[in-house]
Amino acid sequence: MNGVPVVVSAMKAMNYVRKGCEAYLAYKVEFVPVVCEFPDVFLDELLGLPPNREIEFTMELVRGTTPISISPYRMAPMELKELKSQLQELTDRGFA
Repeated sequence: MNGVPVVVSAMKAMNYVRKGCEAYLAYKVEFVPVVCEFPDVFLDELLGLPPNREIEFTMELVRGTTPISISPYRMAPMELKELKSQLQELTDRGFA
């Protein structure tokens, strides 16, 4: 299917997954019950970064180790394009 998203019925989707095809489940945030219940808490856009705190909390899981700087898996071209787009948007807004 060349990386193009396709909408299929639930029965067809189950068959595809059984055959080993990749599948993604997405929710529209407007339909998540807790978001509907508390709309004033969930903003449409981020207003900015949180303020700097006096204390920065970190957890050292294994002493002396550094974070791994490689991706854990390869991404499909469409996913990579979307990730780059989102990262660019966050960078433009000063969040990344």
